[in-house]
Amino acid sequence: MDYSNLYIFLSTLLAIFTTTTLAFLFSAYKSKSHEKSINLPPGSFGWPIIGETFAFLHDDHEKFVGDRMKKYSSKIFKTKILGERTVVLCGTAGHKFVASNEEKLFAAWRPHSMQKLFRSSYQKAASTIMPRQMEKHVSQAPGFLRAEALVGYVAAMDSMVLDHLKTHWDGKQVVEAHRLTQLLVLTLSAKFFMGLEDSCRIGKLVELMDTMMLALHTIPVNIPGTAFHRAMKAAPAAREIIQSFVKEKKEVMESTGNKMHDLLSYMIATPDPTGRFMPENEIADKIMGNVAASFNSPAMTTTFIVKFLGERPDIYDKVRIEQLEILKSKKSGEALNWDDMQKMKYSWNVALEAMRLIPPLQGTFREAATDFTYQGYTIPKGWKVYWTVSTTTMNPEYFPAPEEFDPSRFEKATPPPYTNIPFGSGPRICPGKDYARLQILSFMHHLVIRFKWELVNPNCKITGGMNPFPVDGLKVRLQAQPSQA
Repeated sequence: MDYSNLYIFLSTLLAIFTTTTLAFLFSAYKSKSHEKSINLPPGSFGWPIIGETFAFLHDDHEKFVGDRMKKYSSKIFKTKILGERTVVLCGTAGHKFVASNEEKLFAAWRPHSMQKLFRSSYQKAASTIMPRQMEKHVSQAPGFLRAEALVGYVAAMDSMVLDHLKTHWDGKQVVEAHRLTQLLVLTLSAKFFMGLEDSCRIGKLVELMDTMMLALHTIPVNIPGTAFHRAMKAAPAAREIIQSFVKEKKEVMESTGNKMHDLLSYMIATPDPTGRFMPENEIADKIMGNVAASFNSPAMTTTFIVKFLGERPDIYDKVRIEQLEILKSKKSGEALNWDDMQKMKYSWNVALEAMRLIPPLQGTFREAATDFTYQGYTIPKGWKVYWTVSTTTMNPEYFPAPEEFDPSRFEKATPPPYTNIPFGSGPRICPGKDYARLQILSFMHHLVIRFKWELVNPNCKITGGMNPFPVDGLKVRLQAQPSQA
């Protein structure tokens, strides 16, 4: 054995380890020294390493934020969650500050669990799935989610919603509303974003996406038996389904010369301004992110609309009267159109109230792109910034009797800006908000015309984490309504 070479190898390894460790310690020391020299917001980092993560993830979200607002400040407090030093901005002032300074003071950031689930298995960079230039190029794709394009989606969406109800709801005594709304929203997004209509693949994607959604905000420790472990197994399976479809679609487009008209086709056929085409694995990752974004929140909102209408027959009756008036104005079998959607004012107020009372997402994260000052405190570069909806949606100053489900509150007065923003605000407002609105209203229209229902378990538990959902799937007992056709 050549001990001299071994000695050189071990010496080099030790030198690298020592240099890296010293660099890390110096960076940590420099960061702490900087933090000690500035006026940080009040709050607590909690326990070593884990901080206040367990309370953040498992306690009632409104209580977690509310307790700290009372203890530290109603405007801002610091904490440590999901492995990151974080400042929580509260109230309308906090919402407005984030929305007004997107891409100036803040950069997009996702929890480490989401980064691991949605990062390309072929790309080692930890920042984004695609180069920023291509990201902007795709986000500016011509018209897929704009009103002028959505006008043409309404009839097809109406038909698909009706087919879904006939297949999965008609003739059933009891259904699990949450699972069926998941199936509906993914069926619609698969069709409109990808051109995928294979019910077997869609059904499998629903199962995989549901598993992944349960681990979006978790501690990313890949240990068997944990939600994150199950999600990490589901993610490559979902990616494989999508990537195989990308490959199939690309081959069809190349052989027929047909460019088709959906987001996936656009991503396959269109280079970025540099002339670069996205590889299939990058397209699959981006499409998987879009499918996930169009899956969880719309399914949750639709599920909770079913819940509230089942609990409040008086509100159900008002929605049904509105929808019957629209139905009576149409010929037998005529599909809904864009103008019909604009008439569903009370129905949309029901949806807004459902999203106010149980937001499909309790808040979102950003990263401080530079040191900045807010409310007299300095937030260091690299800290995470979290804004939370419960500090406004449950504030009686803006919404009297906030615990009550009352869609008429939106008729009495328009809520002040930044108080009820289920789709976000500013430059990063959800680009699919109008698409989601059409999807929700199409479903409400056909559901109340065809059925009346009651909750099998009126005391169904709703989880209180970042992504609330009904633990038992929200089983409802259906009663068919007389045909109005």
